[in-house]
Order: sequence, then structure tokens, then C-alpha cells
Amino acid sequence: MKKWVISKADDSVVNSLSQMCDLSPLALKVVAARGISDLDGLAAFFTDNELSDPFMLKDMDKAVETINKAVDGFELICIYGDYDCDGVTSTAILYSYLECMGANVTYYIPDREEGYGMTPESVRKIHEMGAKLIITVDNGIAAINEAKLIKELGMELVITDHHQPLSELPEAAAVVDPHREDCESPFKELAGVGVVLKLCAALDGGGYEAVMEQYGDIAAIGTVADVVTLTGENRSIVRVGTELLRNTENPGLCRLMELCSLTPDKIDSTAMAYMIAPRINAAGRFADASVAVEMLVNESVAHENAEKLCEINARRKQVEASIIKEIMRAINSDKSIASSKVIVVSGKGWHHGVVGIVAARITELFGKPCFLLSEDEDGYARGSARSIHGFSIFKCLCSCADLLERFGGHECAGGLTIKTENIKSFKERVKAFADTLGQMPHAQLVADKVLTREDLTVGQIASLSVLEPYGSGNKQPAFAVIGAKVQKVTALSGGKHSKLEIAYDSTVQTALCFGKSPEQLGIYQGDKADMLVNATINEYGSRKSISLRVIDIRPSGVNQSKAFAALDSFERFMRGEQTDSKLAKLMLPTREELTSVYKAVRTYRAVTLDMLMCRMFTASVNFAKTAVSVNAFSQCGLVSLDSSTGTVTLVENAQKADIEGCEIIKRLKELAGV
Repeated sequence: MKKWVISKADDSVVNSLSQMCDLSPLALKVVAARGISDLDGLAAFFTDNELSDPFMLKDMDKAVETINKAVDGFELICIYGDYDCDGVTSTAILYSYLECMGANVTYYIPDREEGYGMTPESVRKIHEMGAKLIITVDNGIAAINEAKLIKELGMELVITDHHQPLSELPEAAAVVDPHREDCESPFKELAGVGVVLKLCAALDGGGYEAVMEQYGDIAAIGTVADVVTLTGENRSIVRVGTELLRNTENPGLCRLMELCSLTPDKIDSTAMAYMIAPRINAAGRFADASVAVEMLVNESVAHENAEKLCEINARRKQVEASIIKEIMRAINSDKSIASSKVIVVSGKGWHHGVVGIVAARITELFGKPCFLLSEDEDGYARGSARSIHGFSIFKCLCSCADLLERFGGHECAGGLTIKTENIKSFKERVKAFADTLGQMPHAQLVADKVLTREDLTVGQIASLSVLEPYGSGNKQPAFAVIGAKVQKVTALSGGKHSKLEIAYDSTVQTALCFGKSPEQLGIYQGDKADMLVNATINEYGSRKSISLRVIDIRPSGVNQSKAFAALDSFERFMRGEQTDSKLAKLMLPTREELTSVYKAVRTYRAVTLDMLMCRMFTASVNFAKTAVSVNAFSQCGLVSLDSSTGTVTLVENAQKADIEGCEIIKRLKELAGV
């Protein structure tokens, strides 16, 4: 279960802003709910400012001078990229631009086995190729030792990066990074591809028109893929780049979008994030990132490589599903994993290219921080971690630093290498770190406002398009629908998805729930439901209608604060932590409550534990008692409890059982003193 946070705009702010602009009432309420309270803030958000002068980036003049000298001397220039989408698009843009300048240019992108960034081995390889100048893109700011080696080998180095610098900068002809403390460029949150776009503009004399027209489509994809904030200059890059992508002449992108069934009207930041970027990323995850680079820069292989990327991405999905299945089996065989504060799971030979994606998926499913470790035959495990706000992956890894070979990250993501012999100690240390936090944070979903009848018009919903492009720092608006009457539930695509017809605030609306059948949804005709939704416009011929896409749904009337307090208490009890007698009594179900929970399971046959707890709460059985009841039934063989999915399924023709004598009930009775 995720915690819902429903924002509300200050009416006085909305009224004030409405006098100064022509935004729709709904759009105004969204921006006001997100903290924009005056005209300056509104202008800063909506104004597509010209990108700032590229020469405001520290060392940009030195970078241009060094590169031009190498171009004029026809010296071999090697672009040192990265295997993710930001690195690939950065490499493609700079390679194409330098080639158009007549430069003698090549590129080098390490594979995942080599790891992120420059290494002494890769530097020597590039030296053996005869390169005289290395230009890094989307990496290099931490390459202190490699920079020294480059100088020793008689090569020059220009660094372009967007990551946080260390206290010491590498020794190079130029170090271009907006996060340098002495950098006066006003916008700091560029992706690596944004820095490269500015480098090309600087090489072109300082203007953006030509380079944006030529490379804006690629730059937009890289910016969206790197999940940098889509505000300020990033917003400008993506807005302009989206329009260019809709009419792109890049043959590789044209073919890739065709294979994704993306027509111009469907191309936006969401399509880039979920359709285009994953396929470009797949090359570096599963094959060779040069497949993606060549698709973008080499017309002779563009179509062939676009098709390869789709094939690689399909293989990536299969491997990802296989690893998730293995993790789910582990969670089902060890019930303590699901109730732990932090999920830590290791497995042998998991593909390094997808461990991060899978960790994100597990965090999404369970609403908890997750560390996944892939054990290799060399005695080491490589892992990725994902988290929710409030639990810092980086701080957690720092607390385990003596056990790790290497690590890095930030609050919500990280990576590590550890000897397999230290994994057990690592799990204990992660648990100890989580214990120091006291109350663990809960995963949250944020809504911008509660929808009303006045909001639910085609004009108001369509007006939200002015807020695009959506992405990090500017999420697609989400809304709360409270107390909707469910009039009909229909299965779509053979039961893969569900469609709800709801009566809400004197309107009738359609709500689509993707990825869940009506049975998995657990919401039925006649129910009153609360939901969080995105709202979009459907066009069929000349007819336009509102479509609501369900983000999360629950029976109406759930008290969140009581729900999370009860669930926290239940999980502490399941972990064996101290539970006093008063709390034990609150969690111990009576025979009548056990009976009512079992009857509910018999009615629904298969239902998620979260949904069952919500339904029983409305029947005056608290969340902890429902969870205890289900676990008791599971121990007695009356129901099957899938810990990985949270699904409770009735066991047909089960034998009668002594519920009072099962382990979980006996433990609670002992603690409660009854």
C-alpha cells in the first residue's frame, strides 16, 4: 500500500494568478499546488528562455580552442562516451558534429564489464589507436588518475560532464561541468547531452539555431532518458526537441519510431521515456552501445540497427522477467523478506545490465528500499539499489563501506561491488542502518488536487497540455477521485486490463486500469472507490472525450494514518521485534473477526491482502487483525498467501483446522497475556 498525499492550491494564490494570465482554472490550480505563487514563478516555468551563452560554462573557451586545434591538424580525436542513453546520444551528437567539421574522429564506449567511466586500460587502448585528443561526454569529472595517465602518454584531454565533481578536478586542457563551483553558467541541471549540445554551439560560434535544428531531437531523448529535472533550460531543450522529433529526418529514429508504432501525434516526453529511450539503453545493457550510436549517425546501417535495438530490448525484457520470477520465488520461500524494512536479495549470474531495472521494479511493488546483488564466479557480487525518499542509499552504503570493494550513488539509487563472502554481513549491516532511522518512510503517490465536476470537461483537461513536457521535476498532473460509484467493470485485452465506468460528482466517466484484470483489481460493481488518476483526452474521428488512467485504487473510506500505523505494528511483530501486551491485544482477532475475514476471502476467492485489509477496515476489522487472520489461515492451510504479489487465494476443499492453535495466534495470545 502506498501513502496518498493530496495537495490543495491556496485559493487566494489561484485568484491572484488568474488576474495576470490566461491559464485555465484547472492548470492554475495545478501549478499553484506545486508551489508557484507569483507571476515571476509562473514566467520562470513557462517561458522558453534562450539557452544561456555556452561560453558561460567554465573552460568552454579552452575546450573550443583545444578541439579546433586538433581538427585543424587532422589529429585523431576520440570521444569517450557512456553506455546509457545519455552517453549514447551525447556521443552521437558530438561525433556527427565533428565529422561534419572534417575532423579525424572516432569514439570509444566501454561495455558494462569495464564499468562506468574511464579506466587506465581503456586509456591505453585509445593511445594505441593513435588518438591525440580524448573528449569525454557524460563522464570524466572523477577521472583523476586517468587524466594523469593521458598526460603521461602525450595525449590531451577535454572533459565534458554533468555529474558532481570531487574536491579535486582532473588535470585537463578543459573541464566543462556546470556543477563546478567556479562555473557561472546559470542552469546547473543539464544532462550530459545538454552539455554536449552547448559544446557544439560553442564550436559553431556560440549560436544554437543550427545545432538545435540538427541535433535537438537526439538531445531531447537523452535529456528525458537521464531523468534530469524538466525545468529551465532542460524544458526548453525537450520542448523544441519534441517538435523536431515529430518531423525528424534522422533515418534511424524514423525507423525506430515506426517499429514502436509512434506516429507524430503520439510523440511526447512520455513516449521518449517509455518507448524510445529503453531501446537505446538496451544496446549498452545487453550488447554493444555502438549499435545505438551507429543507428543515430550512420545512414547505411540505421534501419538495420533500429531493428536490432528492438530485438535486444525484447531479450532484455525476457531476462528481466526471469530474474523477477526468481526473486519472487525467494520471497515466497522466505516470508521474512517481504516484512523486512529493506529488501536485500542475491542470486547467481544475474545479468548486470538489468539488475538496476529489476531493483526499481521490486521497490515499486513493495514500496521499500531494495538491494539486488548478482553473484559472479570470480567471488564477487555486483549490485544495484533503489529506494524511496527518506531512505538514503548512499548513506546506507557509506555505513557498510568497510565491507565493499567499491560503491557510489545518491539518495534513491546506487551501485556496489562486494565479495560474496561478505554478503551475509552486508545484509546485517543494512538492517542495522535501517534500525537507526526508527520509523521507515512510506512510498508516496502525490495528487495535485481532488477532481470536481467543473474540472471534468474536455476543455479543462485539454488545457493541461500547456504544462508539458512531463518528466522529473514536472510530473504529469495526477488527481484524486474520492467516493466514485462503480457502475460497471469490464475486462480488456483478454483480461490483461480493466475498464471502470464510474458515477462521480454528477458526471459519468471512464477509468482505465492497465496491467490488472478485474479479478486482480478487486473492485466490483456497486462499490464506492477512491482512486488517483491521470486525465487525458481521447480523440476518435471528430469526437473528443475524457479518459482517466488509474494510478492507484482502493475502496472508499480508508483511514490512511490508522492503516500505516497498523501495518507498521504488524511488520514489527513479524520481524520478531518487541511488541507490548497492549499492541498485541489490538492485533489479536476475535473468533468473530476471524470468521468475517474468512468469509470475505471465500467471497472474493482471490484478492490482494492490501485490498482485503481495506475492505475489512470498512467492516470495522483493523488492518493488523486482517493481516494476522490471513497469516493464520495460511499456516493452517485454509488459504494460499503469495508473499511476492500479496495475493490471498482460497484453498478449495481445505480440511478443518484449529485456528486458535496456529503459531501466529498463540504468539499474540502469549504477548497479550490471554
